[in-house]
Amino acid sequence: MAKRTLKDVASEAGVGTATVERVLNGRGGVRPETVEKVLRAARRLGYGRTLPEPHRGVIRIEVILVRPETSFYSRMNEAFERIAASLDHSITVHRTFARENDPADFARIVANPKLRRSALIVVAPDHPDVVESVRKAASRGIPVVQIMTRPAPELPYVGIDNYAAGRTAAHYMSQMLSARAGALVALCHSSAYENHKERIRGFSTYLAERGNSAHRFTEVMFDRDDEHDAMELLGNALARDQEIIGVYSAGGDNKGVAKVLSGRATDRIFWVGHELTDQTRRYLRQRLMAIVLDQAPEIQARRSIDLTLKSLGLMDVEVSTEPVRFLTVTSENL
Repeated sequence: MAKRTLKDVASEAGVGTATVERVLNGRGGVRPETVEKVLRAARRLGYGRTLPEPHRGVIRIEVILVRPETSFYSRMNEAFERIAASLDHSITVHRTFARENDPADFARIVANPKLRRSALIVVAPDHPDVVESVRKAASRGIPVVQIMTRPAPELPYVGIDNYAAGRTAAHYMSQMLSARAGALVALCHSSAYENHKERIRGFSTYLAERGNSAHRFTEVMFDRDDEHDAMELLGNALARDQEIIGVYSAGGDNKGVAKVLSGRATDRIFWVGHELTDQTRRYLRQRLMAIVLDQAPEIQARRSIDLTLKSLGLMDVEVSTEPVRFLTVTSENL
């Protein structure tokens, strides 16, 4: 392949050769948007030249996450931090945490970034204002990737098949409780997230289609992933219905569920939950929890960055668009 020239880069970027020369020699006086165009063109063409220090971080990928205090998003945040450290110095990954219980503010953060962004990766609550802001961001021509949940189905998504996760929970629960009659209940964050709704839909659909006729799916409780709400809701459900034999926690709070179930006979309640953490490892070892479905947030973070880099023309390797495989973990394969 012939050696690339400034003229090649200029043609690829749609600018003049003088602009390319200024950018690649760090002379300044070029708009950041144009600098990014030139750098991306140079990388796509494999223009073999060390880029100047002033252009550090000019290609800015913003990641909008929620609830950094939770184990899942803490793992995901740390994964993005590690990935960012491995990228070329012209690329920066900026992590922003938004309040999921304030859709207007969340939509504002998506629509009005504090700094210019080249691409957006977002965990988007299923609220009309938020979804509209995500769609508007995509309409401006930047790559937008939804991670974990997919309220705008036409936009790229990285995450597990949440419907399949719910069906998997129901499958194991039905099989392991096949000799017992009784009621099954579920807990999830709320109706704010498309992924939680899909898990519950998968769980209930499996039970209706293939479940044991001796099992009754009686209730879905919205605990907003809050320990105290989970304890109150589940405790009240168990007090109302002495025939509950299975619990599916489709959200992120497991501590409250564990506190309620630990005071009961561990062979009475079959519990399936999400996310492998130090806590859920302990619950599995104690036989308090039967199965954990882990979403592999590290893989989700890596794939979402790769998909973004591919969309920006900064990576040639094909990126899988298949759902990320979730892991089924029991006490026997910890």
